[in-house]
Amino acid sequence: MTETAASAVAKVPRRGRPRGSYAKTEGRRQEILAAAFEVFSTSGYRAGSIQDIADKIGLTKTGLLHHFPSKEALLEAVLTLRDEDSWAGAGIVTDNGTDTLNGIIRLVHNNATVPGLVALHCVLSAESTDPTHPAHEYFQRRYDWVRNVGSQAFSDLDRRGSLRPGVVPAVASRQLVALMDGLQLQWLLDNNSVDMAAELKAFLRAITTETF
Repeated sequence: MTETAASAVAKVPRRGRPRGSYAKTEGRRQEILAAAFEVFSTSGYRAGSIQDIADKIGLTKTGLLHHFPSKEALLEAVLTLRDEDSWAGAGIVTDNGTDTLNGIIRLVHNNATVPGLVALHCVLSAESTDPTHPAHEYFQRRYDWVRNVGSQAFSDLDRRGSLRPGVVPAVASRQLVALMDGLQLQWLLDNNSVDMAAELKAFLRAITTETF
């Protein structure tokens, strides 16, 4: 298992500290999630198998399925884990558009420290364009939600006179999401020449009068 996959799982806060047999079970589940995180982010959902995941942590396929009853259940758990360390989990959604956008910048900056999170999004979001993919509806809902968050943030800036002339909040939100996705892909290909947070700040300064 790579350090990035394990660190991505470790970054997600947990409530309390489990004890006894529950602690062992929870510890094993976290190992499985870290292995699944790695397999899905490198091979994708369809090419990555339950056996591949089990092999990474020395479990049998049956042993893994004792903790997660199906591959679909494991994918759902991985996506939930990802979201806990993403937009919702970062607590960046506020009534103040400037605060929300600054939160997005912080999130992008933090993502640059966990390549596995970025790879997972790029691989699974591309795969899920197929309507038969088990994460298809998840990504549809997620993109709708993210665009809505962005649109509300830009609308707040518009009400305060902070959007530049001609900028439409809903359009700016779609552009923001497209920019973030494109930057993530370019960053994965060459992280030495792409500063995702800096590029995002430049975009926001170009369409608003805020000093991001």
